[in-house]
Amino acid sequence: MEQFSPKDFEIIDMHAHIFPHKISEKATLSIGKFYDINMHYSIGESERLLEAEAQIGTKRMLVCSVATTPHQVVSINDFIHEESTKHPEMIPFAAMHGDFPDIAGEIDRVIGMGFKGVKLHSDFQRTPLDSPASYRIYEAIEGRLPVLVHMGDYRHDYSHPTMLVKVMRDFPKLKVLASHLGGFAAWDEAETVLEGSDNIRFDTSSAIGLMSPERAVRLIRHYGVDHCLFGTDFPMWDPKKEAKTLLSLGFSREEYKMMFSENAKAFIGL
Repeated sequence: MEQFSPKDFEIIDMHAHIFPHKISEKATLSIGKFYDINMHYSIGESERLLEAEAQIGTKRMLVCSVATTPHQVVSINDFIHEESTKHPEMIPFAAMHGDFPDIAGEIDRVIGMGFKGVKLHSDFQRTPLDSPASYRIYEAIEGRLPVLVHMGDYRHDYSHPTMLVKVMRDFPKLKVLASHLGGFAAWDEAETVLEGSDNIRFDTSSAIGLMSPERAVRLIRHYGVDHCLFGTDFPMWDPKKEAKTLLSLGFSREEYKMMFSENAKAFIGL
């Protein structure tokens, strides 16, 4: 098996979170508490992200944050815009909440600011992926922006893989990046009901490091290498370790090129 290094590839990290300085430590710790894990980084700030990504030579990184209440939407989007303006290597994804009073207006605003997509986290927002509130967001972005969605949790029923099947049926032009290989802690169900298509992709974050190599390869092959994108879920995990984990799975050079950058470029039009 040919051995590769992260430096052998152009790398785009398609899943990273950043927070303003004044709340970065609190926000990072709250994520760890929610999932009952030790976060690799204790502070999820832009500077720490850039330092971590520099270890593997990452060229671009998708940055986002989650609005757990409607009133957070505008301030988060202003923050993400400010950081991505300062750091052009950052790919901004907007926050949105199904109860925000002017979803269409805010989507128009972030498109005008150069955002490349929208991030939703049904478990944090306690809003099911297939709920009327979520549907209001899909209606505003279908055919305009892709959406990065958290997928799967054994403790909650807000983001079950079967919900995404329904969403894709009801919004056939919606482009979705399904996090965590389609189902954090619900990979059996994801493999049963989900598959790669023209409008759905899957990131590797919080997935390949939590399962056996054999299972990771099987799930990626099931979706199709051309439908899978590298992601780290910073500050939860270390980009260097995540890249090395993916490189240990035995894919070909061309397949790694697709997963590390080519698929991402095609999906969001970089």
